[in-house]
Amino acid sequence: MKQGEFGQIAGNGIWKQNTSLVQILGLCPLLAVTTNLVNGVMLSLATILVMAISGGVIASLRNFIPHEIRIPVFILIVAALVTIVDLLFNANLHELYLVLGIFIPLIVTNCIVLARVEAFAAKNPPLQSALDGVFMGVGMLWTLALLGGLREFIAGGTLFSGIDMVIPGLEALQLLPADYPGFLLAALPPGAFILLGCLIAWKNWVEARAAERRRQAPPAAPPLSGNTAAEPAADAGPAA
Repeated sequence: MKQGEFGQIAGNGIWKQNTSLVQILGLCPLLAVTTNLVNGVMLSLATILVMAISGGVIASLRNFIPHEIRIPVFILIVAALVTIVDLLFNANLHELYLVLGIFIPLIVTNCIVLARVEAFAAKNPPLQSALDGVFMGVGMLWTLALLGGLREFIAGGTLFSGIDMVIPGLEALQLLPADYPGFLLAALPPGAFILLGCLIAWKNWVEARAAERRRQAPPAAPPLSGNTAAEPAADAGPAA
């Protein structure tokens, strides 16, 4: 991997080409699953696993897959990985599996997965493709976690609701008084749309401010020349 390539892949996945805030992909799970933080994080982790492995596998096999049938082959590989993840969730996190429901199998048709497989993994080496899948998933992870946390807090005044389905014995945090009436809109898909729009506006504002600071920054000083001023020559003295 070339120097700086890791940072570029990470920056693109987490911020510059964020799948939820820039590419606006995968809105179905984004709006339906992020009713709380735990659901958003766990679905994102499942997606990261599928994207990383599928990216590495498809990048390794890209020279052996005929161009005409690449999409069906890509979907077949992704479907096999999603089936494994689905069975793991069912066996080890059954209660959460029942909550997430159809959205784990729907990773097969998630635009985020197919878009990165087609746009990156089919054209790059396996290591870079696996890292691209990981960091694109991380970008999705923090977005869904933030959106789910905001919706959960506004709708019910809690955080980490459902954590006991992942780690038995833990309980949700009650951040607002128990008699908080809640705000129903935040728990519904229209509320998710509104909050997502606010997150997109916030990201654009941050980037606009950064661009303005770069534009107002003083120009860099020119590099100093390596030649130093010559010392004045010493008097030669009277000639003999």
